[in-house]
Amino acid sequence: MESRMSARALTIALGGWRTREPAYEALADGIRLLCLDNRIAPRTALPAERELALALRISRSTVSMAYQSLRDSGHISSLRGSGSVTLPLGRREVGRILETEGTIDLQQASPPAWPGLAGHMADVAADAATLASRSGYDVLGRAELREAIAEHFRARGLPTEPRQIMITAGAQSAIHLLASVLIGRGDRVAIETPTYPHAADALRRAGGRLVGIPVSPESGWDLERVAESFARTRPVLAYLMPDFQNPTGRSMSVHEREAVELAAGRSGTRLILDETTADLDIARGFQDRGFRTTDESLVVRVGSLGKTVWGGLRVGWIRTDHDLIDRLVQERPAYDLGTPEFEQAVAAGLIPRLPEIARHRGEYLGEGRDALVSALAERLPEWRVPSVDGGVALWVELNAPLSSALVLQAREAGLLLAAGPRFALEGGNERHLRIPFTAPPSDLRRAVEILAEVWPGVLRDAPHGVRDLWSSPSELESHRGSHHVDNTRASTASSRLQNCPSAWNLRSRGWKRFAAKCSPCSSRPTRTCPIGPRPGSTTRQASIPMGMSCIRGLCICVSLRNRT
Repeated sequence: MESRMSARALTIALGGWRTREPAYEALADGIRLLCLDNRIAPRTALPAERELALALRISRSTVSMAYQSLRDSGHISSLRGSGSVTLPLGRREVGRILETEGTIDLQQASPPAWPGLAGHMADVAADAATLASRSGYDVLGRAELREAIAEHFRARGLPTEPRQIMITAGAQSAIHLLASVLIGRGDRVAIETPTYPHAADALRRAGGRLVGIPVSPESGWDLERVAESFARTRPVLAYLMPDFQNPTGRSMSVHEREAVELAAGRSGTRLILDETTADLDIARGFQDRGFRTTDESLVVRVGSLGKTVWGGLRVGWIRTDHDLIDRLVQERPAYDLGTPEFEQAVAAGLIPRLPEIARHRGEYLGEGRDALVSALAERLPEWRVPSVDGGVALWVELNAPLSSALVLQAREAGLLLAAGPRFALEGGNERHLRIPFTAPPSDLRRAVEILAEVWPGVLRDAPHGVRDLWSSPSELESHRGSHHVDNTRASTASSRLQNCPSAWNLRSRGWKRFAAKCSPCSSRPTRTCPIGPRPGSTTRQASIPMGMSCIRGLCICVSLRNRT
């Protein structure tokens, strides 16, 4: 056993887990997905049955049956007196977990290797004798590679010396190293939400207390929240992806960059800018990446070749001021003794060719994006698909908060995806699904076919309250004007519905969406809709599942009339 997960931590990670019936299978599926996403590591001790039942406010027998289901599928083992522990991947039921022939894997948003890479690697390997003559231990990185990267920054208008560059074993290694040097236990750290999950993991493990900055494909960064949270919490650092943010695909405008830089300067917050996706431009064209503060110590830039060239080429870099580079050099030997020489030699020859490689990548990703958008519009028109001009994925909005349940069903049909909650800081994002467009168009079209095939079953198996959520505020707005609707209240509800989890839309067979009303909620979670007649009459009453409550003082209630 390597670690223990508390009932509170598991409850937060599960989020809106009750997405199907019976409840014990929904709970088991929620824990399975956490294991699949590696949000629960192998050999982690799970909470005791009684402890988890209290935290989730369900019966102990429900937890007991969920754990039994997990034992049956090989996800956990239990020993009387020692509790239940998650198992490594290889011990789990093959049919549910392991990739098989014909499986489409879209869990990693990473394109295949750049076509010219193999030939370039062969050329570098031909000079293996020279490489082998080096000591192989260099925590700062090869001088010629650091010079190539410095020149790359200078071409962008950022004067850079090789001494400001450290070579790492990929961007993730860079983030881990920076977190270990810059974060003390309990320090506040600002980070986007949704966000790149491995960065959040690294910041947490370093002891950071994460402060979320909302970002969405439609609205971008919440600048009001940025200014407020920076001023109030004064985070020691902020982790941001300003260009083609993962998973939303959104890029900061010039105004957003200036506002974030201003807020960071006032609070003394160091910015870590993850630029790993910045060169994956499909249709945006040139944009000044900004953050040109005169205080070099406030901006740290992280990059890599993982997305532009190949995920297997584990070469990344950090650009920062001399003082921080010195601190990183002192700290790094505790983690590793440098980046492999061969990979550095390969990278040194690729950096000058990045503009050419980026153009090729843009063409490839553009084909995938267009194929994916077209297929979703045809097969799943009820989903909201954002418009992106670069990056690696679409952050799709589902018409019901069932992302985790959908991912589990898609997996059984041969499609591997990461559910929305994987990108949340503390649960949530069940209404969203990240779909990368890094695979060939034929695979992407097949992936959408699988999603379209399993989605009706996911909706059918979900509890009424979850299945029947309104698909969007605009859908509620479209019903204004009906004499059955209180227009004033519906207008107020529509403007707030985006953030209200107690908005229900019953779509059961034989019934048609009919009217909407809203009324104030109490501060306690509501079990049943306070408006509408009892079931059995010509309208139905919406149920609100356990654990869901209204926010912002509204409960949206939906009445339905029999079609006949």
